[in-house]
Amino acid sequence: MSVAEPSVELSESQQRGLELIEETGGIHQSELWKELDVSSRTGSRIVDRLLDAELIDRTETMYNGRKTYYLTPTDTDLDYRLLMAGDMLSPLIGEDDVDSQSDVFTQWVMNLQYEAF
Repeated sequence: MSVAEPSVELSESQQRGLELIEETGGIHQSELWKELDVSSRTGSRIVDRLLDAELIDRTETMYNGRKTYYLTPTDTDLDYRLLMAGDMLSPLIGEDDVDSQSDVFTQWVMNLQYEAF
């Protein structure tokens, strides 16, 4: 999975923390500290920075009988217009090999060009 570059400047440890949260889809805060091999104080600062940058969400939960937090990547709004040409969905979505000679592809490109004017 490719991790997108955040629009805020992060330290190396903050970037590693964000990547771990994104790769796992969610992790308990104490497990994040263990995976990053940092103290709870340093881990809390990493989490606070990611929260301030709105790159992650934190939810209170119980884990191993203790109150803790579960960290998840922030949902990003996708711009689906990038997949469209007029009212036609790109014929390239989900395709491994694209036949550039196909009528569907040609029509889609023509619609893109038409919309540009």
